[in-house]
Amino acid sequence: MALRIEDYALIGDRRTAALVGRNGSIDWLCLPRFDSAACMAALLGSEEHGHWQIEPAGEYESSRRYLSSSSVLETTFRTATGTVTLTDLMPRGDGRADVVRRVRGVEGTVRLCLQWRVRMEYGQVVPWVRREEIGGEQVITAVAGPDLLVLRGPRLPTARDHTHNDEFDVEAGEELTYSMAWMPSHRRVEHLGELDDRIRQTIDQDEDWAQLCRTDLRHPEAVKRSLLTLRLMTHEATGGIVAAPTTSLPEAFGGSRNWDYRYCWLRDAALTLASLLEAGYSDEAMLWRDWLLRAVAGDPHDVQVMYAVDGARRLEEYELDHLPGYEDSRPVRVGNAAVGQLQHDVIGEVMDALERVRGATDEADPNAWALQTALLSGLAENWREPDSGIWEVRGEPRHFTHSQAMVWVAFDRAVRAVEEHGLEGPVEEWRRIRDEVREEVLTRGYDEERGTFTQHYDTDEVDASLLVLGAFGLVDGDDPRMLGTIRAVEEDLMRDGLVLRYRTSSGVDGLDGDEHPFLACSFWLVEAYAEAGRMEDATALYDRLVGLANDVGLYAEEYDPATGRMVGNFPQAFSHLTLTQAAFALARNSNSPSAPR
Repeated sequence: MALRIEDYALIGDRRTAALVGRNGSIDWLCLPRFDSAACMAALLGSEEHGHWQIEPAGEYESSRRYLSSSSVLETTFRTATGTVTLTDLMPRGDGRADVVRRVRGVEGTVRLCLQWRVRMEYGQVVPWVRREEIGGEQVITAVAGPDLLVLRGPRLPTARDHTHNDEFDVEAGEELTYSMAWMPSHRRVEHLGELDDRIRQTIDQDEDWAQLCRTDLRHPEAVKRSLLTLRLMTHEATGGIVAAPTTSLPEAFGGSRNWDYRYCWLRDAALTLASLLEAGYSDEAMLWRDWLLRAVAGDPHDVQVMYAVDGARRLEEYELDHLPGYEDSRPVRVGNAAVGQLQHDVIGEVMDALERVRGATDEADPNAWALQTALLSGLAENWREPDSGIWEVRGEPRHFTHSQAMVWVAFDRAVRAVEEHGLEGPVEEWRRIRDEVREEVLTRGYDEERGTFTQHYDTDEVDASLLVLGAFGLVDGDDPRMLGTIRAVEEDLMRDGLVLRYRTSSGVDGLDGDEHPFLACSFWLVEAYAEAGRMEDATALYDRLVGLANDVGLYAEEYDPATGRMVGNFPQAFSHLTLTQAAFALARNSNSPSAPR
């Protein structure tokens, strides 16, 4: 059975990632890409669906940390007879996907158990496994279809019932290194190479990158870890950032709200770009911008809300019936049907992000502007149509207020580009649409009686996405309409001090079941508090949210305050990028006077 979600940590090589439990078990690993089929899928089933565990044979206590400002995980096991450390990483450097696990004896003697069980195609296919010699070294190879895995180590485990096991003692000062490499099965393997240089290079790259992070922020280490996590979830070759490296970790245990997040949402990419710019990573932000431009290139009417990490468009959703799901949460899904939805807000977020790049770098990329004007042309034709909104509802499309507000953002940023940067375009038409959309949002998307913006037109329901309207400039953050919206969110969407996305009981999303407070929405409330001048409330909520991270600083999508458990896909890019945005908002508004509630 899989561990609690918060008991996992992330390692990766910026092409894919693995989840490592505090018990030394790799329970989720997709090779060679984030969205490849898992070869270890115990996370969504049992050990029979694939895992790789190294742990003490008897009782033990474990603790863990990331080494310095890196993505290298160190787990310490303490037993009655001694202490060992297990260092896990996926080194970068040659484009090959490797997992490296290094055991080191610290004191005494510890007996360790190793189990290596590979199951391709999400735990469904048992590979052909054999021992062979490569470059004078004895290794174990596992082949299934296009995939080849090569296990190296000082002691190769023995096979029984398609599983490899070993038990061995580790003395103080002793060090054993195991590695597993992926490569195409048709490739002839003649030399596996040395690991030490690649390990050192991986640590140095992470630490050099982290040194550039701003330190003038509240809880700077939390911000740094969030940015490192976002970087780890970004495909190094393409620049696309996945929403999470997992699929189907449920929004409610035992429920059906289980989605595949191993793809690149334009929204997430755009918001991450904005966070990187504010954190001082302009070079990294340009890589994100380049991915955005490639991803949305083509007919503006064909823009999707998400793509594969390489920009592929076909992400059809299907179910894996052979997997029981995390804590019996079915179905397990691969692909995402939301790929075909209309979501107006995406264009607004992309336009805002690209305008930020232009303002921060003074770079006028004619290709970027040509693409932006094409996107605006498409949006000008369809902005009046109802859409599925930021939450990708699977119910009836509606005129979501947040979506329409982001339409305003799109045309507002286009007007700014002309007025402030001298770019060319039909600015009078853009001004007309911008003003028309704003007037409509302020009338049809606002409830005068309650004094709040509403989830969609013709309702009195509220939605946490409304909290960002001030940050994007539709109205000021301390405008009475925003203050009223904050109050309405506090009244309708707060659960134990954290924020729900919306009330699922309204049926707006067309789904069964409930969900828990959404961490990104709670960070949005921090930002809204700060922009409204409620700095004490903003700081208190931010401090609490930072304290909800697991022991290595990671967040899932949601949090259940009743049980103290993380819920949903993990780690979640949206949670981490909104943490950074909240930190920046606190810094920007730290000297502002307090406003009344």
